[in-house]
Amino acid sequence: MMIGTWRWNAVLGISGGLLTLLFSLSSNGLAITAMRCVYAFVVFFVLAYLFRAILAFILHTPADKLPNEMVTDVPEEKGTRVDLSTPDESDELSGMLKQQLDGRPAEDTKEQAPFKPLQPEKLVSTPNKEPDELAKAIRHLTGG
Repeated sequence: MMIGTWRWNAVLGISGGLLTLLFSLSSNGLAITAMRCVYAFVVFFVLAYLFRAILAFILHTPADKLPNEMVTDVPEEKGTRVDLSTPDESDELSGMLKQQLDGRPAEDTKEQAPFKPLQPEKLVSTPNKEPDELAKAIRHLTGG
């Protein structure tokens, strides 16, 4: 199984032919340029098939080559499959929302302390410092 369709090959072939037309028309006659455009189309078309086949070979998974019956017999290793389904917790969520609307605390939560905003220390500026002292401090902090 290759990645993509033959349309990619056609687009790459046409692109190669047009590039050949642009670069060859100024130095060659129309017949030679047309012949080179056809050759370029064929070469780019075939190279696109080769590129798609190599890309499919690199990106294939080992389970793709096994028949469906054998895929279930392969032991699963931890971390090979990811379950992205979310469990249904709508009943719990609606119960919590009702408790919040009624003003009651949640039953399974611990007693919480009242909210207290952070009070960071004030920044202290150093006016009237000598430039040499500030340069030494900066060098010391940057390790230079």
